[in-house]
Amino acid sequence: MKKQYWFVIITYIAMQLSSLVGVPLLAHSGFINASNKEVAFSIASGYWAVISFSIALFFVLYFMKEDMKYSYDRHQASIGTSIFWAIGGFLLALFAQGIAANIEVHLFGVEMGSENTRRIVEMVKLTPALILVTSIVGPILEEIIFRKIIFGTLYKKYNFLLSALVSSLLFAVVHLEFEHLLLYATMGFVFAFLYVKTKRILVPIVAHVLMNTFVVAIQTLFAEEIEKMMREAEQMQFVIWRLFS
Repeated sequence: MKKQYWFVIITYIAMQLSSLVGVPLLAHSGFINASNKEVAFSIASGYWAVISFSIALFFVLYFMKEDMKYSYDRHQASIGTSIFWAIGGFLLALFAQGIAANIEVHLFGVEMGSENTRRIVEMVKLTPALILVTSIVGPILEEIIFRKIIFGTLYKKYNFLLSALVSSLLFAVVHLEFEHLLLYATMGFVFAFLYVKTKRILVPIVAHVLMNTFVVAIQTLFAEEIEKMMREAEQMQFVIWRLFS
């Protein structure tokens, strides 16, 4: 693996761990006015994410500048084809996520919905600037690390299935929702496919940006309707269970 790739990975890890110190410091700095300690920590988490992710993106792009300068591949998809796959990849990711979610719920008995997404949505409501991280900065960092670096390095030595499996599982693990490993890994496979298909890392980045923006927007704008639908689904499952038990 190239030396600058290790610098990128170390930067990403440092960014993730920085919240252990940064969030408490920010919460107790007096900069945040909140009704209670829990709200203060939520707001501090949002602001720290904006700060740490932005700094990490700056360093990652700096470390990757030489790599990106000489990354031209004559087999790269055209601009038109890339746009098609970026938008199509977003729809494909939604479709794959829907299948994975149904498998989790009906085969493994995993509760519907993502606690991580719900937490992020609540933080976005308190810290609107956080949407820049969830929708843009986060996807850029994740695609550079998990698709370009990890998947790309493995794909030079191994086949697509093994390379995508390892990189997608790592991608799933860093989200710390182990009950949804299948969900995140499925998305990782889709983004890896887009990268191989077009030879352009920008394509899975755009698809990932569209995916995250769509999810956060839906969860934010239609939160009450979604919660009502989930309650109705749970009631229906209870009725069906009572009928057949």
